[in-house]
Amino acid sequence: MKNERALVIGGGGVAGIAWATGVLAGLTDAGIDVTDADALFGTSAGSAVAAQLTSGVELPALFQAQVDPALQQKELTPQEGALAELFAFGEKLDAEVTDPVERLRRMGEMALAAETVTEAERRGGIEGRLPPHRWPERKLSVVAVHAVTGETRTFDRTSGVDLVDAVTASCAIPGVWPAATIGDDRYIDGGIRSLTNLDLAAGYARTLVIAPMPDPVLDVDAASIAECGGLIEVITPDEAALAAFGTDPLSPASRAPAGHAGFAQGQAAAREIAALWTTA
Repeated sequence: MKNERALVIGGGGVAGIAWATGVLAGLTDAGIDVTDADALFGTSAGSAVAAQLTSGVELPALFQAQVDPALQQKELTPQEGALAELFAFGEKLDAEVTDPVERLRRMGEMALAAETVTEAERRGGIEGRLPPHRWPERKLSVVAVHAVTGETRTFDRTSGVDLVDAVTASCAIPGVWPAATIGDDRYIDGGIRSLTNLDLAAGYARTLVIAPMPDPVLDVDAASIAECGGLIEVITPDEAALAAFGTDPLSPASRAPAGHAGFAQGQAAAREIAALWTTA
């Protein structure tokens, strides 16, 4: 079936990339390879993981690149306190704005005014994360938000947008990284809409969600899929993984511990996920 199995990977910073990669590697090590999904949906950090999974690079190598310091990519350092300021700004918006699109537009407004590293520097960092820089033939969808209108944009290989640009846009955390320019438009992190954007993956018979960070709408979206007859499982960080994430999911130091914690979780979840993934 064309719409049989979907893999949805959410946002969570560099810790989230390492943890999600670890979960996938742990599942595979235990005999359950979910990277053969018919469709992959990635948001923010999840867009980088999903793009890596469809790159042709073997999963064990992707995992080692997260947990082996000798193989880890050098990461840019955002301005100190930028993530905390984003959270504070988000809480303020939650208290003032009820319309979800207006909330996204206000987030975009903040992002466009923020002082960050240059777009070229940030894009270069994303480029280094992606083994090939072209869209796969498989269905891969990357979610971002238009910084001016607040509209949701889902990029894929039919969009006419470079893969690196799409992932850079999806990972453009407002106030932390610069809004990403694509053509005449600017985009911010798709995780500002939803950390998984699970609703955009509706219609598949079986869905696995790997969610590094809490998503307020995840339970509602999962229930909607289940009500329509879809089977769904969600993996979120356990206590050991949360401890490995530490207080700053953007810290490169979180990668190795988060990756190892994810691997252990993947192994532990294998039986449960096998029941989802191999159900006729």
